[in-house]
Amino acid sequence: LFVVFSSAAATLGSPGQANYAAANAYCDALMRHRRTQGQAGLSVGWGLWEASKDTRDSDTAEEQNGTSTPDTPGPAGMTGTLSEVDVSRMARIGVKAMTTAHGLALLDAAHRNGRPHLVAADLNPRVLAGKPAAALPPLLRAFAGGRGAARPTAATAARQNIDWAGKLSALTAEDQHRTLLDLVRTHAAAVLGHAGTDAVRADAPFQDLGFDSLTAVELRNRLSAATGLRLPATFIFRHPTPSAIAEELRTQLCPAGADPSAPLFGELDKLETVIVGHAHDADARGRLVSRLQSLLWRLDDTASAAGDTGGDAAESDDHDLESASDDELFELIDRELPS
Repeated sequence: LFVVFSSAAATLGSPGQANYAAANAYCDALMRHRRTQGQAGLSVGWGLWEASKDTRDSDTAEEQNGTSTPDTPGPAGMTGTLSEVDVSRMARIGVKAMTTAHGLALLDAAHRNGRPHLVAADLNPRVLAGKPAAALPPLLRAFAGGRGAARPTAATAARQNIDWAGKLSALTAEDQHRTLLDLVRTHAAAVLGHAGTDAVRADAPFQDLGFDSLTAVELRNRLSAATGLRLPATFIFRHPTPSAIAEELRTQLCPAGADPSAPLFGELDKLETVIVGHAHDADARGRLVSRLQSLLWRLDDTASAAGDTGGDAAESDDHDLESASDDELFELIDRELPS
């Protein structure tokens, strides 16, 4: 036998672990190459192994005695550093931890199978079935009920339909920050597996909250999907607290000096495109003209109501014109009219 212990990350992908996935993919390819040369070769892409109390006690004793064991897919290897948060995060994406007996049985099954590379992981089809297809690696979509093409859930559609720039433009700067802070804390709590946002303090550093590189990438992905912004992979570490993240999102969604009426003109641009891009019969054109005229009248009425306080100023200007001398009128004309 010539067996290498690879990782399922090489086949399924793993956010924030591109180098790790690539290294394991090399192991998988090497075993395939050996087999084509007539040599022995088997690569097992392991999923998560369960950490048992006995193993943890054994690891602790070995560390105290200055001894160590070779890397294994179990908790004595690199997955031994996974926290409860990490395990919970993987469970939420449908990956369950295997017992030692289950893992060894899969190793025997991989040997009997005869192929150069197999993935040995304990997946939860029920959890996978609850995920939108777009959120799953292509190879796992069959486990999600065979839905194939991505079909957004109601929650996903709601996020995609939120016009954050328009929503925030109607708020004060303080309310904008509060709204986005709620968004950040909600997603941060979900990534960490908290039932509510109370455990996510606005001014606490993400590392103190329990974030690492993987969970930081997951939070970035969630915020990017929720807001429609393209956020860099280092976004969370560049802005180390939820409050700082909320402020940066506010800066991008509500740039300084932005015209508060910009969303309104954006909607008018869409309306103009629809009107110009479609042919209208005489009846539809007449109704459209009447509707637009009605809107214009309402706009004039609103402007008149809002300009009542400016009436005195207008009357004052009229009075000044009536009492102005000829020389003052000519000076006004020269100043106001283009030469």
